[in-house]
Amino acid sequence: MDYDKQSHTTTTGALPYPLEVRPITREERAQWDRLMRQHHYLGFHSMVGQSLRYVALHQGQWLALIGWCAAALSCKVRDQWIGWPTCLQYSRLPLLANNCRFLILPPLRIPNLASRILSLNLKRLSQDWRDAHGHPVWLAETFVDPARFKGTCYKAAGWTFVGHSLGFRRASRRYIHHGEPKMVFVRPLHPRAREILMQPYADLNPGLEVKAMKLSAKDAEELIAILSQMLDPRKPRGRRHLMISILAISICAIMSNARGFTAIAQWAKLCDQKMLARLRCRYDKKTQRYVPPSEPTIRRVLSRAEADAVDAALTGWLQSRSKDDAVAVDGKTIRGASRHTGQKIHLLSAFLHNMGTVIAQCQVGSKTNEIPSLRPLLDPLNLEGRVVTLDAMHTQKETARFLVEQKGADYLLTVKDNQQTLRSDIELLGLSNFPPSTPECRERTRPDRDSPNLDQHRA
Repeated sequence: MDYDKQSHTTTTGALPYPLEVRPITREERAQWDRLMRQHHYLGFHSMVGQSLRYVALHQGQWLALIGWCAAALSCKVRDQWIGWPTCLQYSRLPLLANNCRFLILPPLRIPNLASRILSLNLKRLSQDWRDAHGHPVWLAETFVDPARFKGTCYKAAGWTFVGHSLGFRRASRRYIHHGEPKMVFVRPLHPRAREILMQPYADLNPGLEVKAMKLSAKDAEELIAILSQMLDPRKPRGRRHLMISILAISICAIMSNARGFTAIAQWAKLCDQKMLARLRCRYDKKTQRYVPPSEPTIRRVLSRAEADAVDAALTGWLQSRSKDDAVAVDGKTIRGASRHTGQKIHLLSAFLHNMGTVIAQCQVGSKTNEIPSLRPLLDPLNLEGRVVTLDAMHTQKETARFLVEQKGADYLLTVKDNQQTLRSDIELLGLSNFPPSTPECRERTRPDRDSPNLDQHRA
């Protein structure tokens, strides 16, 4: 139905039911664009990258328009909230969607209509994005102008306010400061969205386009320095590419969603000359260009590389990317292992909280438990200044002394009812009066919004 021919005799009233939110059809696009251009305060020209247009209807009557496009290339408060390192950020951005336009068509004034429409839209957004573009989205974001709005409908729909932008906009591949910071809201579309976005090797989506990684010179140097400790099993004669270069390319490609030797080689071809130079690729004097290794070369080197050494090197590099991240220690029994080996296999692992990356792992003997295996597991790790979290089994005096005195770490241990003396001692401390447990203490410890320290955490 043409919006101009619709009847709008009532501008206020109860929330309409039933309410439908769906993608527009091809025939409706011109009308959607025209209404958005006519009624939205920012106007409308086009949307960036992959996009979807939605309409909210009640009995065939258009009530609202919603537009989604590619996520912002950089947003400090959003990136800090997710917790991903820069080396993963650009390969994961396609899994985010930006709510760039949201318009309640005039003259409607119905309470709770906007938040209801947003909730219905988010329930189907990821699947619609998969159907349209071949991959899902795991996180939604939006930017709200605080001079005009308070973001009430986003808060009511379950969105999280993560901070303010720095007040820049991207134009002609440059960032221009406009001096009007926006409120940044995010909404996970999956219970484990943050964990999924930070997994270096997770098969987030097999059909997701493999794109070149933007790796800083410092990160590249640290990766090369770690890989340079590995021995090259090849004979000196006939070598054209350094082993550390091939391994670095393979690691970055896999973290960019490349799967298999062919995909790694294709990823290397996508890299620009600056990236190839940082990864120590061979320089051809005739063409005066850096040349990436071919698929057969990558296959031969990776087939002969020592997997444990590569895994240890990668673990150290990823750990250095998140120096302040807490470390969790937990043990799990591998499901189904007894059917193949005749005995259960129990592994004790240490992994980073935010990234979800395993940085150390060892097998627990069948005639013992996790406690004797904890020290050999953590000995090689640099835990200075970090917080280590463990379950009730590891709530031991020796473990606490080891973490504090030998590793320079802090700890968070679980205390259960079977340790009655320790539990009673904790209750006698009166921790309910310790900030920030009480509202009064939280108010005292909350930073002033106008303080310069808080501004440092805003994008």
